[in-house]
Amino acid sequence: MAEKLQVDGRPCLSGWKLVLAYDGTDFHGWQVQPDRVTIQGTLADAIERVTGERVLPQGSGRTDAGVHALGQVASFALAAAIPAANFHRALNRALPASIRVLETVRVSPDFHARHKALGKRYEYRIFRGEICSPWVARYVYALHWPLDVDAMREAAAVIVGEHDFASFAASDPDLAQRSVDGEGISTVKTVFSSLWESVDGDLLVYRVHGSGFLHHMVRNLVGTFLDVGRGHIHASDVKRILETRSRTAAGATAPARGLFLISVDY
Repeated sequence: MAEKLQVDGRPCLSGWKLVLAYDGTDFHGWQVQPDRVTIQGTLADAIERVTGERVLPQGSGRTDAGVHALGQVASFALAAAIPAANFHRALNRALPASIRVLETVRVSPDFHARHKALGKRYEYRIFRGEICSPWVARYVYALHWPLDVDAMREAAAVIVGEHDFASFAASDPDLAQRSVDGEGISTVKTVFSSLWESVDGDLLVYRVHGSGFLHHMVRNLVGTFLDVGRGHIHASDVKRILETRSRTAAGATAPARGLFLISVDY
């Protein structure tokens, strides 16, 4: 157990920022839930084993069950006096192999991973080959349908800028106004970039960078762009879908396994 920092006999808290990568396949998302294995709960357990303190680390956003991360950010405050390098090593020893701490940084105690975030980058990965290797299948949406990728690129460009993304929010009324930033806030978001790229022949990747994202927003965008790629709707219809502000106007929600939180801007 780490030694506790104290000033005048009272705990002196130190802020911490972690950058995490995880395979979300076997977790019920980020947010702690009763009787469910979650990223947040597993990280809290590891912190307690290392420091003896029970904290609830705050993530930059709430990834869903099955969604992965290459650069999730978490913040919390501790009284434990522990060097960052030692803390980093100890956390990775205490965590399962499916969660890795990439960076451990001491920050101001008022740093908040969600409230201080200025933007996020996501990727959605689609495997286009005929046979998807079992070593890849957990991390892609395997889809061998014919797709008009140029039309999908045209559709992706439509959402760049500030728009009301209510049509691409979760359809569950309890979730429709919730963002992945964890708050009931406006459905108006700004998308800085939105594009499809072919990678290594068989991989088609959607990359999006924005100020914030609603619950299921990226997966619903991908589902709609796939409708464009299959010829079910035209790329220009995406503007109409945005304007309707109705979830029923957009496409199906793409599977969670293809989605990655890539990084967070501060």
